[in-house]
Amino acid sequence: MKKLILIAAVAALAGCNKQAEEAPAPTETAAATETAATATTAPGTYTVTDDKGPAGTTVINADGTYVDKAADGKEVKGKFASKDGKDCFDPEGDEPEVCWTITPPDANGAFKATTPDGKMTVTVAPAKP
Repeated sequence: MKKLILIAAVAALAGCNKQAEEAPAPTETAAATETAATATTAPGTYTVTDDKGPAGTTVINADGTYVDKAADGKEVKGKFASKDGKDCFDPEGDEPEVCWTITPPDANGAFKATTPDGKMTVTVAPAKP
């Protein structure tokens, strides 16, 4: 379940790359701070990779919902929101909301997402058609 929530968070962060690419960055540090503070995730499908390889996909919907699908086929659905520069996933049921910290996207739109406790980091990238 934790991995699925991670997938969702990473996918959400991938959407931030479009806005980050549109705005010129005065300095690398200032750009990273600004991107984190104004990050919003675009609706879309994202692939999530952890240190063991492909972890699954996350779909962020325009209505503020998400669906995580792990590599083993398990799904988690819930609500998505950007809060205080972090991407937050609130799964259905009694699981708590988890807000991930993201890095600015690279030239391909991929970025890193880290759990609140810093124990897990994943790479999130826009899914290829």
